[in-house]
Amino acid sequence: MPAILDGDAHHKAKMANRKAAQDVATIGEGLRAASRKAILVLNKIDLVRRDSLLALTRALFDADIHEEVFMVSARSGAGAADLKRRLAERMPEGPWFYPADQSADIPARLLAAEVTREKVYLRVHEELPYAAAVETTAFEERKDGSARVEQTIYVERDGQRGILLGKGGETLKWIGKASREELGVLLDRPVHLFLHVKVKATWAEDRGFFAGMGLDFDV
Repeated sequence: MPAILDGDAHHKAKMANRKAAQDVATIGEGLRAASRKAILVLNKIDLVRRDSLLALTRALFDADIHEEVFMVSARSGAGAADLKRRLAERMPEGPWFYPADQSADIPARLLAAEVTREKVYLRVHEELPYAAAVETTAFEERKDGSARVEQTIYVERDGQRGILLGKGGETLKWIGKASREELGVLLDRPVHLFLHVKVKATWAEDRGFFAGMGLDFDV
């Protein structure tokens, strides 16, 4: 398990049930060979009886390959703050690779497109598997500190446009709201997002489209 052996803070997330014990032996051998110990993270604790959880925790900890144990529920967030705090404490200090106020290593226009594209597939991934693309056509930083973002979602057929819009525009409204909220957090400012849906059957073969994303494209 290279990701566990080579990391500065070792941890592994495991479902809090009996299946979790099955891979401990293999992982333990690797950790012992490297003279390393891991942070044990038991997830989904809200789905396990307390007595069973404590018994499982004891069995895993007695393997002597864990130096700390955290019990969390990703669904409710229970225990997550303590885990994140501890992992942050364990990270070694290093130089800033980007300005302190830069939230990603890609341009804001491209970041905005990626966020909206994610929301598109979260909402309609079954109906539009990889059949849509998002382009940020305008990104304006306003005097009041907010950002105005205009984006076009490209689909290949008219029927796909209807799917993206949804009944009464509800699907597109959901995508816009979810994207706007996340962008507001990432950019640390209010975001005014305007989405448009266009049919462009050849968008996947358009060199200019991919060049605008900073990608080289060869048919």
